[in-house]
Amino acid sequence: MLDVLHLPFMQNAIWAGILTSIACGIIGSLVVVNRLVFLAGGVAHSAYGGVGLAFFLGLPVLPCTLGFTLFTSGLLGAITINRNERTDTIVGLIWAAGMAFGIILIDFTPGYNVDLMSYLFGSILTVPDSDLWLMLVMDLIIIGLVGIFYRGFLVMSFDREYARTLGLPVTFFYFLLLSLVAVSVVMVIQVVGLILVIALLTIPAYLAERKSLSLAGMMWRSILWSVVFCLLGLCVSLWLNITSGAAIIAVATITFFVFLCLDFCRKRWLRRFACKK
Repeated sequence: MLDVLHLPFMQNAIWAGILTSIACGIIGSLVVVNRLVFLAGGVAHSAYGGVGLAFFLGLPVLPCTLGFTLFTSGLLGAITINRNERTDTIVGLIWAAGMAFGIILIDFTPGYNVDLMSYLFGSILTVPDSDLWLMLVMDLIIIGLVGIFYRGFLVMSFDREYARTLGLPVTFFYFLLLSLVAVSVVMVIQVVGLILVIALLTIPAYLAERKSLSLAGMMWRSILWSVVFCLLGLCVSLWLNITSGAAIIAVATITFFVFLCLDFCRKRWLRRFACKK
């Protein structure tokens, strides 16, 4: 299996996994602590409309999908920013509408593109050099913006009302976060696809949150977890000859439930130990 590492497509896949992990670790942590998982799922799945639009107009898929996803994230942000009730219904509606829009446009597109399913379930083994450079630029944008506005994101994430009393532009940070979610989604499309993207955004962040004492520490741990899942998933996909995106999420899901079971057993043991005292 080590001989495969010398192949260009495998090297590209490893770099794609690392670059994606940086975005997922940073943005996934913000999504989890802000409790925006369902909203992020709406942004992710509605991005399929951008894929359909790209095929219909004959445009490059990733730039077109990025523009469409940024528009969708802004629309979801405008709808949900001041509503505390029934936002899940609206998010679910846009979620379904975006995917339906993409499917309809693809139906109207002459012919059938064999690469289409890779945008649904990922195809990390076919990431070209041009997409790697685009992913690197997106990572730099995410790192730069989160680094500049880290304090604002930190305060907003843990107490939005307190952030307003400090005079912080909470609405600006909210829309900026959703925009960065859109950028991350477009990156993850190539690795695990739109169907599985929300798992790679949330599972590493959840595992990182368990042992982290700060938001920055959570981001670092989340990046490391995501890198581990991507690399192990690649190995599993090559070993079993299965879809790489599904293998990555399977590794992440198994790890999640292992830690969930360990936490459950530990709590029961501590409870029994306390009762004996």
